Amino acid sequence: MKKPLAVVTDHALLRYLERVLGMDVEGIRDEVGRKVDRAVEMGACGTTIDGWSYRIEAGRVVTVVSTGSPDIRLGRKRRRA
Repeated sequence: MKKPLAVVTDHALLRYLERVLGMDVEGIRDEVGRKVDRAVEMGACGTTIDGWSYRIEAGRVVTVVSTGSPDIRLGRKRRRA
């Protein structure tokens, strides 16, 4: 399948998920926030829950990656904590 000509922004993708697919994006945001609340309370910069690593900066979750996913910067799997 060829790559589309149009670039889809994060905003447009979120609206598509909400409006076209009917996903509760804010509900999902709350769910992620509740998962990491304890780590944020402790001042952690990240936490791992159920095989997923949540990166936290200034009390905000900035990314989520699988603990088994390859580190694309190094071309190898991440070390387990």
